[in-house]
Amino acid sequence: MRFDFAGDDVPFTWHPTRPSFAMQCNLVSFFAPGFEKFIVEATREALPQIRDPEVAEEAEAYLRQEAQHSAAHLAHVRALVRRWPGLRETVDEVTASFDRLTATKPLPWRLAYTAVIEATFTPYFSVFLNHEDKLFGPGDERVASLFLWHFVEEIEHRSSALRVYQAVHDSFPYRMKTIPGVLKHIDELLRIISTGFRRHVPDDEGGGFAALIPNGLSPKALLAAKRAERELLPRDQLTYAGVPKRELVKMVVGLVRSQGPGHNPATELVPAFAAQWFARFAEDPASTARWYTAGAAR
Repeated sequence: MRFDFAGDDVPFTWHPTRPSFAMQCNLVSFFAPGFEKFIVEATREALPQIRDPEVAEEAEAYLRQEAQHSAAHLAHVRALVRRWPGLRETVDEVTASFDRLTATKPLPWRLAYTAVIEATFTPYFSVFLNHEDKLFGPGDERVASLFLWHFVEEIEHRSSALRVYQAVHDSFPYRMKTIPGVLKHIDELLRIISTGFRRHVPDDEGGGFAALIPNGLSPKALLAAKRAERELLPRDQLTYAGVPKRELVKMVVGLVRSQGPGHNPATELVPAFAAQWFARFAEDPASTARWYTAGAAR
């Protein structure tokens, strides 16, 4: 996949009427390169221990796909760094944080970390894809197309991280014991990214919306982000404006269920948009990098 981030005009607030959603996606772009490098290194280390040829084949495809996600998000990040050079420091800090985990944590812990995180993606991203017309369509097409691609591919390989973990260290209690450490690390990453956005992007160029990203997972940080939403945004510009409450409840239930002992990601309900995206990709892969203009021309 090649997304057009060659210019110097990629906006920080790439969705002008949903800045809160734009900040969530920017957060993913700064999180992704370090996380996916972490996944690729752990999965490569795990491959010699996987005895099931089918799981080994899936693991190979999964790590290649994650490497492509990393490269595409780095292109987005580089476009932002060209406009706001200080953001290089932020992405380097995130990558270094993941590298410390690779250097200090045993392989089962790293595989469990990935399984815990990836299990949340289908219920979380499905809400976004179910409301693609509101959350992606009105934004900058280059960035929107990148995230549509990434989110549907995360749903495509939704079982892979758990299958790799189970092939190497099939212990549900051990996986549960990693969750506090995972949350501690997410808290660290939120602080790095939130602080970096505020420090390096001027308020009048979108940096002011960095207050919508919690500066960590503490109650104080979460409340401050909610307060910033109320102060900065009208109700129709909130991320989930127009999303029925029942869908949000279903998302929360899905996030909890995703960590259960009998959870099988393969049985998750897949959003209809994913099938539409894959059908387009099968017919004309390049058009998915320009989802809206290429689609209008078809």
